[in-house]
Amino acid sequence: MSNQRIGLGTDTHRLVENRKLILGGIDIPHYKGCLGHSDGDALIHAFCDALLGAANLRDIGYHFPDTDNSNKARNSEEFLVEVNSMLTKLNFSLVNADIIVQIQKPKINPHIPAMQENLARILNTEVNNISIKAKTGEGIGIIGQEEAVSTQCIVLIEKFK
Repeated sequence: MSNQRIGLGTDTHRLVENRKLILGGIDIPHYKGCLGHSDGDALIHAFCDALLGAANLRDIGYHFPDTDNSNKARNSEEFLVEVNSMLTKLNFSLVNADIIVQIQKPKINPHIPAMQENLARILNTEVNNISIKAKTGEGIGIIGQEEAVSTQCIVLIEKFK
């Protein structure tokens, strides 16, 4: 029996004025930010879903529902800390993650190293275990028209003894 599992997560948030744009726990300067019940960090939300899915622990909405007022305006890093704790209790640890962030503006490539370092710190792993890539919508659809940000994350976790 294999001790490795794969999980896939995705999240999309509408971009609106007068909200902070937080991705991977990093505050990115922009006049628009993610609309959400929590801080709207679509990258961390997708990451949580991928980890939860790999461990067969349902999804982020199950564990941190938007119907729970304690999650209102909550820092999404706290979700990732709790998800990591759930995995650790089951003897799982992250092997690696591959993340795509689709956003037209702003350009997030300059912020990727800070995002990687922050996520690695939260998960107590090496920076080179977390890959983040940025894509635009090429002016097409809700991404290209700067109406939303969408993220996808795939993870490999491994059971340790």
